[in-house]
Amino acid sequence: MDTIPKALFTRRHLLQVAGSAGLLAGVSRAAQAQHDMASMPGMAMPGMDMPASKPATGIEPPASNQRHQQGYLPVRTLNGWTLPYTMKGGVKEFHLVAEEIEHEFAPGSRAKCWGYNGTTPGPTIEVVEGDRVRILVTNRLGESTTVHWHGIDLPNGYDGVGGLNQPHIQPGETFEYEFTLKQHGTHMYHPHADEMTQMAFGMMGMLIIHPKAGEEVPIDRDYCFLLHNWALHPGTSRPDPSIMQDFDLWTFNSKTFPAIETLVMRTGERCRIRMGNLSMWNHPIHLHSNPFWVTGSDGGRWPRNQWHREVTTIVGVGQVRDIEFVATEPGDWAFHCHMAHHTMGPMGHGVPNPTGVDQSGVQDDIQKMLPGFMAMGQAGMSEHAGHVSMGLSGPDNTLPMMTGAGLYGLIEMGGMFTVLKVRDGQKPGDYSDPGFYKAPAGKIAKCVSSDPDFGNPPRRQPYGPSSAPMATPKMPSMESMPGMNHSKHGG
Repeated sequence: MDTIPKALFTRRHLLQVAGSAGLLAGVSRAAQAQHDMASMPGMAMPGMDMPASKPATGIEPPASNQRHQQGYLPVRTLNGWTLPYTMKGGVKEFHLVAEEIEHEFAPGSRAKCWGYNGTTPGPTIEVVEGDRVRILVTNRLGESTTVHWHGIDLPNGYDGVGGLNQPHIQPGETFEYEFTLKQHGTHMYHPHADEMTQMAFGMMGMLIIHPKAGEEVPIDRDYCFLLHNWALHPGTSRPDPSIMQDFDLWTFNSKTFPAIETLVMRTGERCRIRMGNLSMWNHPIHLHSNPFWVTGSDGGRWPRNQWHREVTTIVGVGQVRDIEFVATEPGDWAFHCHMAHHTMGPMGHGVPNPTGVDQSGVQDDIQKMLPGFMAMGQAGMSEHAGHVSMGLSGPDNTLPMMTGAGLYGLIEMGGMFTVLKVRDGQKPGDYSDPGFYKAPAGKIAKCVSSDPDFGNPPRRQPYGPSSAPMATPKMPSMESMPGMNHSKHGG
């Protein structure tokens, strides 16, 4: 096992190790401009058992037996809503308002963001191929903006690139975009003015165009959401638009697990999930158990001979992908980005790695400078989820690195992670959360031994046995955790 000689420690070393492994309870809440783990331990923060956020006020969940008068099944936007329209002279008129908003990524993390009509992402716009649409855009920001209709075939003057296709929409002005839709598919809208800042602050939305002729293979449930990333430094209240890689928050529709709504369906139903990516990373989206067909993109639903079977599909930056499947097994199935850091909450980068390091010899010295420090990470970071569940405090306005509790224990996830809940008895059009799935007797993994030397499995050791003993994580003592909420211990 690795050890750290006390003599080698300087104040800088202490802060580095504390950053990679410690919990700060009651330290300064000053805003930090960098991802410095000495001030952002990435540890215990609010809410292990956060309920999923509700859709925006005013949306009625779509029901599979309640289709629009034009024949399509309305989409359900995760944690979002669909923008109403009015008919004026045969034209569908929508009204978007670009404005600063207050947004909650999950309980314990709020920020001043920019969005449309009070939310980020903005409301989903849902129309039909052949519709004539008029979209009014009012600018309530302090700077100019535009709206680009991503992937839409339209007259050049409506494409929304400020200075190139149109004058900018100045603060207080309302512009009108009017065109006829000549295509169908899953699309997006976003600014094309000060794009780096405005998109980093959350200005984006989905634009769904249903085919006029209907669909050859009907859908029972239709979901959509946007993939995005945010840099919200510990203790701050505005996203940082200058960050290119070290993001803190990875979101489905501007929410992180476990605040992301679950997807719900009945066994045997056909489900479509539409995903748009306006983040700065590509995302390999993976669905457990249910192999799916990749069936569409910005270009619409593809011909069936172009569908292909996957369990993970990459949604590239600026791209849209539609997947479809028929659920065959009831249960709670994980649905997430397969880049591991994208299913974590805020964490630091480029800090010392404490795995395999016995920090007990220096813990007392570190606590003199950082009261509330707790040595951890020797056997991996899983113990962090346990600290969160016990209520340790952390930096202001910062979420845990990993969180969530299920029927059988801690889920240890965050970011771009949610659950597809398939039930035999879920009624058509019922999107209510059925709770956790309890596996039938005899159909669940179980412990058969607690002896690490159990059985005689073949093992290869080409370089000889490891010199390190089997690591056993140690939970902290109550005295070392002044931020502990003792009411959550139970018993």
